[in-house]
Amino acid sequence: MDLTVIAYIVYLLVSVGLTVWVARTLSRNGRVFLADVLHGNEKLADAVNHLLVVGFYLVNLGFVALHLSQDDPVADARQLFEALSVKLGVVLLVLGVLHLANVYVLNRIRRRGTLDREQRPPVAPQGYIPPAGGWSAPTART
Repeated sequence: MDLTVIAYIVYLLVSVGLTVWVARTLSRNGRVFLADVLHGNEKLADAVNHLLVVGFYLVNLGFVALHLSQDDPVADARQLFEALSVKLGVVLLVLGVLHLANVYVLNRIRRRGTLDREQRPPVAPQGYIPPAGGWSAPTART
């Protein structure tokens, strides 16, 4: 079998395996974060989590497929390892950048929700209480 084909097979196996592992890890551990971002709405957190995982798979597997082609034929084991290291390194960088982008966006949403909660008074106003000491509001002149 041609070494270029072996490089393709190894690249696809490792890339798809890494994509599935990262997606499962992010899905499992990101659920709690999403529930906090969405103010405890578990159903919505699960739905958003599922949509993010599907988008993650589509983007990453699409990139893996586009990055599959090899310009130069692989002639020996050294070129096989070099081609695989470049291809897998690029896939890992894309996975990392997409993960950081997701976390950044979700953290911005979470921070905005936290600021909104801090600006609301903890108790609604109950009414007007005049100050002590006999002070009275100025009256309008007629």
